[in-house]
Amino acid sequence: MTNDRAALTRSDLAPLARAALGAGRRLETVTRLRGGSKKGVYRLTLEDGSTAIAYVWSPDEDYWDEPPADPCDPFSHASGLDLFTASHDRLGAVGVRTPRVLFTDSTRALLPGDAAVVEDLDGGSLEELLHRDPLAAARPLAELSAGLTAMRACTAPRFGKVAVVDRGGSASGSSCEALVRDRALRDAEEAAAREPRMAAVRERLDDRVRSLAAKVRPRARHTLVHGELGPDHVLLDRHGRPGLIDVEGLMYFDAEWEHVFLRLRFGRHYDALGVAGLDDSRLRLYTLAMHLNLVAGPLRLLDGDFPDPAPMRAIAEYNLRCVLELVRR
Repeated sequence: MTNDRAALTRSDLAPLARAALGAGRRLETVTRLRGGSKKGVYRLTLEDGSTAIAYVWSPDEDYWDEPPADPCDPFSHASGLDLFTASHDRLGAVGVRTPRVLFTDSTRALLPGDAAVVEDLDGGSLEELLHRDPLAAARPLAELSAGLTAMRACTAPRFGKVAVVDRGGSASGSSCEALVRDRALRDAEEAAAREPRMAAVRERLDDRVRSLAAKVRPRARHTLVHGELGPDHVLLDRHGRPGLIDVEGLMYFDAEWEHVFLRLRFGRHYDALGVAGLDDSRLRLYTLAMHLNLVAGPLRLLDGDFPDPAPMRAIAEYNLRCVLELVRR
């Protein structure tokens, strides 16, 4: 993709707004929200001041330039209307809130891509509230913790994307830990090709990944995890109730994978979300693997035309320092 991508306009999105919100409603303004790298996220503002959110999945809205996703690979590119609706339905079934779906369209008659329109949770993100008023964030953190407990209680004998497992399928790969190990080795190779500091420790890094994976014992059941649940992926409604977004990667996997990411992204606020009984061997492997992925992924994205590169560079640099610290131990 080149830098000639253009955000969708009010004229582009008016047919979707009419279909989703009523033919008698008039779309006044459209704002593309920042942060999305796999789909376009647009706030639709109507003539009466009410708002809704449009999700658009199309090649022009996806900056990752990934090959077609293999749904049987839990770590394949998590983007698309089918993944979104399956994940939304599963979370709703276990009592975890996400923005209410108002309309979906896979005909591509309204836009050159699949689309959904959902309610606008307009109370800001949990991340913003944690920075602004940590005391006020205690209640939504407690509600998020309860939601995570409900997700952890939802288990399956197979691991994989919800869209696959809930329809009777199964993921490729022998185990969660084997998939994490293999992806970590690929991430190390890819990052070393772009970053000299990673190349300098590549052999030791591969040895560490394999050593940590060898210590993980088999597990028979897997739990529901979001996979990228940072405080920026938790939006609040006007009453301060949290709802999860960017749910396309929802899968049955190891709870440790979720908690490694939660600990990384919530930092000092993680104590409100932590649980007992997690497996230390998995935590050690998954911590290193998560940091590796958060080096390799942003560096790969920066090869393209992602419009906000500075945060991606910062993510890659922070996680690179974490990797170097772990491999020196």
